[in-house]
Amino acid sequence: MTEPQKNPAIIRIARASGEEALAQPVDLAARVRALRKARGWTLEQAAQAAGMARSTMSKIENGQMSPTFEALRKLAEGLGIPIPQLFTPPRSTAPGGRMTATPAGAGEAHVTTTYEHELLAQGLTRKAMLPYRARIRARRFEEFDGWVRHDGEEFLYVLTGQIRLFTEFYAPLDMKRGDSAYYDASMGHNVISLSPEDATILWVTSLT
Repeated sequence: MTEPQKNPAIIRIARASGEEALAQPVDLAARVRALRKARGWTLEQAAQAAGMARSTMSKIENGQMSPTFEALRKLAEGLGIPIPQLFTPPRSTAPGGRMTATPAGAGEAHVTTTYEHELLAQGLTRKAMLPYRARIRARRFEEFDGWVRHDGEEFLYVLTGQIRLFTEFYAPLDMKRGDSAYYDASMGHNVISLSPEDATILWVTSLT
């Protein structure tokens, strides 16, 4: 019995774990060109970012050469994306039309011993991120019952006062109004106020 032929159009990408991910066939030349143009880059700028010759970039975009894995790695790093995304069809650009607004002070309150959260954009379901305003009541790390940890990534922006951001793997970071931080939320983290008054911050947490 003859062995069934594999689909040559499917790209097999090795993950760090040793497993293989299957990427559905796409027009790589068109995909690279679209990603470059989405960033407003010229061929020369894209080639410099990827650390390759302009002629090589041009050949890839025009389908005149099949890039090696090393070239794919350079392309992905230059574009700031993981390699599998080179083979992922772009999402539809059609507007979804979703929108909601939260008047000042109209967010949903959620109070804890260390924070007073005001959940924003509650009018939308299935959000990709959770924005909320927080009043920092804690003044000492010891007021927390261990680290706060949860899935996703998190963006923090100081609105008023001064805070200290504690994270599991980094030295404490003192921050003032206008300072911001972006971090892996599965890493332990806690925030205290250094001000005589409660500090306030904007938190945005990814839900994917």
